[in-house]
Amino acid sequence: MTDLPAPRLAATFEEVEDALLSRWPETRLEPSLDRIEAFTELLGDPQRAYPVIHLTGTNGKTSTSRMIDTLLRAHDLRTGRFTSPHVERMSERISVDGEPLSDEEFVRAFNDVAPYTHLVDASEDHPLSFFETVVGMAYAAFADAPVDVAVVEVGMGGAWDATNVMDAAVAVVLPIAIDHARYLGDTAAAIAIEKAGIIKEGSTAVLAQQEPDVAAVLLARATEVGATVVREGLDFGVAARVPAVGGQVISLQGLRGRYDEVFLPLYGAHQAQNAALALAAVEAFLGEGQPLDDEVVRAAFAEVTSPGRLEVVRRSPTIVLDAAHNPHGAEATAAALEDSFTFDPLIGVVGVMTDKDADGVLAAFEPHLAHVVCTQNSTDRALSADRLAETAREIYGEHRVTVVPRLADAIDQAAALAEAGAAASVGSGAVLVTGSVVTVGEARRLLVRPERGGAR
Repeated sequence: MTDLPAPRLAATFEEVEDALLSRWPETRLEPSLDRIEAFTELLGDPQRAYPVIHLTGTNGKTSTSRMIDTLLRAHDLRTGRFTSPHVERMSERISVDGEPLSDEEFVRAFNDVAPYTHLVDASEDHPLSFFETVVGMAYAAFADAPVDVAVVEVGMGGAWDATNVMDAAVAVVLPIAIDHARYLGDTAAAIAIEKAGIIKEGSTAVLAQQEPDVAAVLLARATEVGATVVREGLDFGVAARVPAVGGQVISLQGLRGRYDEVFLPLYGAHQAQNAALALAAVEAFLGEGQPLDDEVVRAAFAEVTSPGRLEVVRRSPTIVLDAAHNPHGAEATAAALEDSFTFDPLIGVVGVMTDKDADGVLAAFEPHLAHVVCTQNSTDRALSADRLAETAREIYGEHRVTVVPRLADAIDQAAALAEAGAAASVGSGAVLVTGSVVTVGEARRLLVRPERGGAR
């Protein structure tokens, strides 16, 4: 039992941030749905006011959820979308009709639920966490909008993730690899047991291609609850893809038909796979017998954006941001760099979190980076640049590693190395900023002019 003062209503976005950040952080977990269930019950169970498409997996959730959102809106449905973590602003986590809540809307969403937070805090062994509170805000905001469908990305895992207090119509499971091993397990199959928890009775499970032991776990869960299963490579998938200027042109085999010559303004085979999963999820959700309209599908995919995912934000030299933060994600990014770009040299600016596999991330990028500048973001969870450099030197060698703790200076140093290297090789030098969503978010604030209106 925790005695906390009743929250006062917030007047500004900054006050909401302070109130939320004063709660348990996302990295402090107590695996239970008791608090979020108590919270949503007090709110009137808003998550049951609309159908949900729920996503889990190790990487690709945010990009795929943005594709699903865009496809649904192209079919004249009003959408809510919950994603995490945010890249730059906390309000990015809650979107309605494809747009993050404005500062004023975010304050209103917080104030709508704030009177109930202390009731849960007082009745449970542990107070509501930051993540649980934001989930409650999102579900209530979607009901208030109201939305026709919500697209919800898990925070971590699945079964006991705070988002998992509803029964999704469609459960999307992206590729599962090892991440958050401290909380979820140290094998992909063990992690799959947790992630399979979003597959519910009567739902359709849209499954990405998985390792055999992972697939067995997911199929067993679907059988247990009587869910319908559609599988990448059997029922849908990428039929063809060709890298193109600004992205790639793909052909997708959906559940109902084939969609050719689809331009996707994102790079890499992993994003084509995400597009196939998004298409299958929307086809399963709409539940009609006929193929989707080709032109609607093409127009929707052409509009997709995914900030901080192989995002080119500067030229001369080119600066690319990518939020890869585990070996599986780094390998996908490295393959996309090889597939879609011809940078020479490519200089890495890498900043990771202390609880991540820095060795694996650095090793995945080693064949592609001429030099790595080790840095750190501004959070307490950041691995120090010096400690990261110790690992980097073992993989890259002393001469290919520089230590620049301040991120802005690290980017400047990398840009200078890219320009100098390009001049020497008559190539096109570039900088890749990677290693953490937080690192990429801070870099994006430095490099991209903010949009007006308090929302991105």
